[in-house]
Amino acid sequence: MAFPREEIEAALVRFGEFHQCAAKGDPGEMVAEVYTEDATFDDPDWGHYEGQDEIRAFLSKSMIGLEEWEFPLQWMTIDEDRVIIHWMNRLPGQRPDGSHYEAPGFTVLTYAGGGRFSKEVDVVNMVHVAELIEESGWQPPPHYIRPPNPKRRR
Repeated sequence: MAFPREEIEAALVRFGEFHQCAAKGDPGEMVAEVYTEDATFDDPDWGHYEGQDEIRAFLSKSMIGLEEWEFPLQWMTIDEDRVIIHWMNRLPGQRPDGSHYEAPGFTVLTYAGGGRFSKEVDVVNMVHVAELIEESGWQPPPHYIRPPNPKRRR
């Protein structure tokens, strides 16, 4: 089903506000305003989550200890009910030449109407991120929560 572009753009503004809160480890009840009740979320490091409660719990834990990381938006495109967002996974600090320790990431969203998304898939090369962590010397703070053995879709 095709939704008006303006409706999707308005939902993306709310999605961005929500993810700013989630990046601080506090997705709160806004998750219900952004995702459908039966939404799915696939993360390359943490795994697969189904429904608002699982997504909220995952987002509440997954960003803890990454408060100094940044995720600057590069571009996005909307094609009917699909949205692709290109962003950078930027670690703290910079190289001596001033460049950032960063790896590209992509989010693919499926818009379901009513301001909500039914599916999110995040794609990041986690090997690249691990290499950047080693190169930068970044150490997780004591309150960092390591990803569990992820639940994968079958």
